[in-house]
Amino acid sequence: MVRRQKDKAAAVITVVIMAALSWSCAVTQTATDTKDMSYIYNPAKNVYTPFITVYDEDAETSLMTISIRRGELYFSEANAEGVPMASTLVSVKLFDNTSGGSLADTALTKHDLRRDEVGGEYAFRVPLKTREGNSYSAEIKIIDLIRQRTTQAFFDFERSGRYSKHNYKVRDHFSKNELYSRVLRREQYINVLNPSMQPDTLWLFYYKPVKAIPAAPSTILPEVTLAPEPEVILPLAYSDTLPIMFPGEGIYLLSTDSLIREGLVLYNFGPDHPSMSSPETMIPPLAYLATPQEMDALLSAEKPKLALDQFWLERTGSIERSKELIRIWYNRTLFSNYYFSSYKAGWLTDRGMVYIMYGPPDKVYKNAEGESWGYKKPPVKSRWGSRYTVEDEYLWFNFRKQKNTFSDNDFVLNRASTPVSYWDIAVARWREGQVFRLDNPEELK
Repeated sequence: MVRRQKDKAAAVITVVIMAALSWSCAVTQTATDTKDMSYIYNPAKNVYTPFITVYDEDAETSLMTISIRRGELYFSEANAEGVPMASTLVSVKLFDNTSGGSLADTALTKHDLRRDEVGGEYAFRVPLKTREGNSYSAEIKIIDLIRQRTTQAFFDFERSGRYSKHNYKVRDHFSKNELYSRVLRREQYINVLNPSMQPDTLWLFYYKPVKAIPAAPSTILPEVTLAPEPEVILPLAYSDTLPIMFPGEGIYLLSTDSLIREGLVLYNFGPDHPSMSSPETMIPPLAYLATPQEMDALLSAEKPKLALDQFWLERTGSIERSKELIRIWYNRTLFSNYYFSSYKAGWLTDRGMVYIMYGPPDKVYKNAEGESWGYKKPPVKSRWGSRYTVEDEYLWFNFRKQKNTFSDNDFVLNRASTPVSYWDIAVARWREGQVFRLDNPEELK
């Protein structure tokens, strides 16, 4: 049931919906700093982990699809029909970055979903007014009206013309269901659709995966990026029913022109992404903590699980404590993969590195150029006469957004602005079997 904000005929219902929108946001965001967006990277404050895609339907319309997994929807029988039903509100504000961030369009949709009518996921589709050549930022709020909980997300995209990635759709070859994640699963067969052009040939450009560990925050080294030229270039006879499977790890770019490196980008981050639950994939993220000699031993171990368990047991001396550290470390790795994956797995990005080592940031400020993350340090107490004042101080990490053919989610840490990061202390605490916390005064000694 769609309710556009400018629909005067639904004014009364819109007022009720907007009241729910503002109330639920107040529940989720309790901080007084209204510009702080740290909740978007805190899984404890979000009930949904949506996948968002955009498809350019025509010269004036882009269709945004927001996909939610069925298990994240909350169904209740407290309704007139007495059947399990979820009630969700979706709000989208679209800002035109080409016009200085002016508001380009808005949408407000309400969805009452019966449990027996929802498959593995549910897709909310929102048409938005757009123009070719312009770039946009969307602010998305997904509100569970039953639980009164809000998830907020942001999505940037550009209408770049006939070669744009947003001219493509991807679907599962066997089920024919549309796919919204561009990360491929193991041995997954897909169909690639380009309805607007229906080309005779698609050109496939394959790039090797980037697996280099990013440098520590206070170390100024150039970022390791994709090779400038693809490893392989292949022509594919186009058919929207052709089953395609990408078995090898890496980045796959599909274009309608052999000379144009722009189009649909698909990623294979390995069989375990994003959870990384097998010993073979759980070992590489330990490079942030382990010495080169320890990593060599772990990677060459005949029994990877035994070697992995032994590494954590040596940190804590306790099986129970090791389990707790493993849970926290790999939970952060999982959400790094979800939040920060770009043309490389999220745990290999600068934001993923900081997120795993320091945890979810206490402050997040976003703009068109990038993000700033703040981690709360021990409070500073100052005396003025007979009165004391307590001031909060933060350690800041500044990430610059990169324009990238292969990802709209590429951010690089400005290491020059982070001369002091307490990185060595963080590594030492983890190696001592402790979860590093910057707001603990003992940590900074």
